[in-house]
Order: sequence, then C-alpha cells, then structure tokens
Amino acid sequence: MPQGSQLQAKKTEKVEKAPRGKAKKDPKAPKRPLSAYMFFSQDWRERVKAENPDAGFGEVGKLLGAKWKELNEEEKKPYLDQAAKDKQRAEDEKAAYEGGKGQGSGGDDEDDE
Repeated sequence: MPQGSQLQAKKTEKVEKAPRGKAKKDPKAPKRPLSAYMFFSQDWRERVKAENPDAGFGEVGKLLGAKWKELNEEEKKPYLDQAAKDKQRAEDEKAAYEGGKGQGSGGDDEDDE
C-alpha cells in the first residue's frame, strides 16, 4: 500500500504548489468611483463622531447608515450628483488608461501616428 500513499502525497504536492495570489494592482490605474453614500459618509462622519464621542468605528458606521436611510431624495441629491460626476471621471480616466495601455511601447507620445 505504499504506492497509494505516494500517489496521495503527489496530489497534495500539486495542490500546494499552485497557490493563487492576488494580482498586483497597477499604481497608475484610475481610482474607482465613490458612491453617493460614501460622499455622505465623508461629509457626516466627523459630525456623528462629535455627537457620539464614545462610539467606536462600527457604531459610527451604523449611525451613518441609519442617518442615510432617514434622508429623503431631496437631501440625498447633492451626494447623488457628486457620485454621478465621480462616476464620469472614473470612466474617462479608465478609457484614457486603457487607451494608453494598448499602445505597446508604453510611451506617452500620443502624437506618433
């Protein structure tokens, strides 16, 4: 029966040799757009922390979530507008990034045609 255990060891070896890590992100890649809630969060986090000084990080997050749910559409509008602008910015940057990425030489010379 040693052959069976050797076979099992080889299978285990193969699995251990093929770990998949996260692909490294290009530091020049454009940032993803923020959601309306994230803009709201950035705006209100300090206020919520000031009103609840003993609240931890998780509690502040819960309070922010509850406050966001209380807002009506008119109150959310500025944050929704910011999110729409940021989404457009991200799409423009992504298009420029992917357009420059496929040129082969990696140079920034866009006039060379």
